[in-house]
Amino acid sequence: MAALGNRGTVTEASGFKPEEDAQKIYGAMKGAGTNEETIIEILAHRTIAQRIKIKEAFKQSVGKELVDCLKSELTGNFEKVVVGLMMPGPVYDAYELRNAIKGAGTEEACLIDILASRTNSEIKEIIATYKREHGKNLEDDVCGDTSGMFQRVLVSLLSAGRDESSKVDEAQAVKDAKDIYEAGEARWGTDEVK
Repeated sequence: MAALGNRGTVTEASGFKPEEDAQKIYGAMKGAGTNEETIIEILAHRTIAQRIKIKEAFKQSVGKELVDCLKSELTGNFEKVVVGLMMPGPVYDAYELRNAIKGAGTEEACLIDILASRTNSEIKEIIATYKREHGKNLEDDVCGDTSGMFQRVLVSLLSAGRDESSKVDEAQAVKDAKDIYEAGEARWGTDEVK
């Protein structure tokens, strides 16, 4: 899985014991009703790597898939969030992109949020995960659901060829800003290609 750098605020729980967490979650779901506070306290305060270890420990000790048990116990948006927490980053991104594309209409904001904020290596991993999880080509699905300049930008992002260096060419930045201004604000109509 691609490194996420400094994104996010969840840090590894100290004294982490996946077997104990798995048993606490099982206890929270056992019997009548579900103790949602326990599920939140554990899963929202563990990294994805720790949550994966909890899934493995749950399977070993309980003999069931943790995600299946969570789905059977939880409902609504709470279920969606908790199940999402159990997915590795690329799997969750592929899941969200698929939901943004499938059916009537397109959730453009979701496409932008994910594709514009991921590194080249993360995008490549999302593309491979999308193919593996959904049996479809992400670029084909994006092209089938978008059009025009928006589609061109998304396909460009999907090519995973952005310059990721931290070096800034200030003269080029000034030129780009001037070109963008002249392509939009400074003229009648918009030069979208620019």
